[in-house]
Amino acid sequence: MGCFCSTPPKSYRKLPSFDPVALAAETPFTENEVEALYELFSKLSSSVDDDGLIGKDEFHLALFRDYDKRNLFADRIFDLFDVNRSGHIDFSEFVRSLGVFHPKAPQADKILYAFRLYDLRRTGFIEREELKEMVSALLNESDLDLSDDIIESMVDKTFTEADTKGDGRIDQEEWKEYVDKNPSLLKNMTLPHLMDITLRFPSFVMTSQVEESHTTD
Repeated sequence: MGCFCSTPPKSYRKLPSFDPVALAAETPFTENEVEALYELFSKLSSSVDDDGLIGKDEFHLALFRDYDKRNLFADRIFDLFDVNRSGHIDFSEFVRSLGVFHPKAPQADKILYAFRLYDLRRTGFIEREELKEMVSALLNESDLDLSDDIIESMVDKTFTEADTKGDGRIDQEEWKEYVDKNPSLLKNMTLPHLMDITLRFPSFVMTSQVEESHTTD
């Protein structure tokens, strides 16, 4: 006889109630903006399964209009949004994580988030191979086809400048100092259109500068 104590399927759960006041107090968003984000979240979480949670397929569909497309950068963003590592993103995780990308979010939060983005294996350090993997993924997302030699040169240059302790890895202190000298590294950590989301939220695309320009035309 089968066991009925297994975890219920993802579609079993529905959109939870939420406290816009509490979420607004913990993020750069206003109460009205939190409510607008709830509408966006409802649409994203029902694009594949109408279950009140954003799965990886739905996340990729929102980013690329194609849930079959895979990209390390998008996977890492999903992993960081999925704070409790449940394999899905709930509304509170969505708002709190998206808040880091708000133009008014503290710089320190963006620096730490970017560090965690590159720390693929969650060791507390950015290893050389991790940096190379992420640089390759970001170049791929930008449709830039560079040779492996050029990518290696970019990684070498970064480690020469950032690894001030010379131990072959970049810790959080070294990363902060490096970002302070190279603020353009945080370019993808800010979404300008998050400043005005109460009337209509644009497509949830984090890395596409083309998409961003369309929303401001």
